[in-house]
Amino acid sequence: MAAKSIISRPVYGTLSPQPGKHHLFVADAEGALAITDLAAKAPDGFFADAHIIFIPGNEGQHVAALEALKPAQLYQGPSFASALPRLKQTLANAHMGLRLYLAGTEGLIGQAMQVALEAGIDHTSIQTEHRGSLARRVQCVHCKGITENVTTQPATCSHCGLLLLVRDHYSRRLAAFQGVCINAEDRSEIPPTEEIFR
Repeated sequence: MAAKSIISRPVYGTLSPQPGKHHLFVADAEGALAITDLAAKAPDGFFADAHIIFIPGNEGQHVAALEALKPAQLYQGPSFASALPRLKQTLANAHMGLRLYLAGTEGLIGQAMQVALEAGIDHTSIQTEHRGSLARRVQCVHCKGITENVTTQPATCSHCGLLLLVRDHYSRRLAAFQGVCINAEDRSEIPPTEEIFR
């Protein structure tokens, strides 16, 4: 018998070029490869009105590949937080029929999806593709703090210091997985830490 999938887990697809005049791409790190793969299937002139918001990460890879697509606009930011004002403004000024493409880590996809839905973008106009790290964005259910880029099980909350069991339950509202204290009964019980979400 196959294990049941967690209902709250997001399901990602593969980016594909959609008909429309306006295309907005939001990606981080390896998400750029999803954009270049889409470009190989896109008709000529597809990127003429495209806007790419890209967070390259520490290595700064894939920028040249995105520049080669000759998008109307290419913004590079050091973090999602730094790109957030630009994303919000772009969505606020969006024309009817905007196509939104999100690619990269779950943290980026979840946060960008949250912003798009708040801006009134119809979810049927949004495509997602997971690429790169499986690191999770985790909300501590005790202090409500968010810890970014969690790769271990258990993980330490960066806000209150509790040792958290990172659950597979995903909150779309928070764009984060849920973390619950793993040793609430006896704080001296510290299970071994394993790198699970690479």
